[in-house]
Amino acid sequence: MLYLGIDPGSINCGYGVIKIEAKKIVAVNYDTIKLKSKDSLNIRIEIIYNEISDILQSIKPNKVAVETIFYGKNMKTAFTLGHVRGAILLAIAQHKLPFFEFSPREVKRAVTGNGNASKQQLQYMLPKILGLKVANIPEDAADALAVAFCMFNQDRFVY
Repeated sequence: MLYLGIDPGSINCGYGVIKIEAKKIVAVNYDTIKLKSKDSLNIRIEIIYNEISDILQSIKPNKVAVETIFYGKNMKTAFTLGHVRGAILLAIAQHKLPFFEFSPREVKRAVTGNGNASKQQLQYMLPKILGLKVANIPEDAADALAVAFCMFNQDRFVY
């Protein structure tokens, strides 16, 4: 079973794939789609849509999970991320894949056991769970791997 996690972003959009191999959870692939802030939003959305479509086509995950929007104080950012998520969800729907979403709190709880964990705690635990070197993981890709792990964790306890 391949789990694809996506951390939406309008400048950096992370993705990460995990699977179970010999009773271990391993990272199969992870990276960041890097966009130029000087490009217009519609160009960035098109790039994200095309890149996510290519990733779905090449990796062929069984399940896809996307992190929900963290609202914070900046509503403009939340709306921009809503557009980005729309492009991602369209790509997922066109590939007819099961889609799930998790809040940042749910992701933190799955990885650290604490929904209020700091970013540092998440970055400390994730490489240990996946057996990776922390220096090798871009921040947005690490967040996406955490989303994929959250999906795996839900499957593990539900099924």
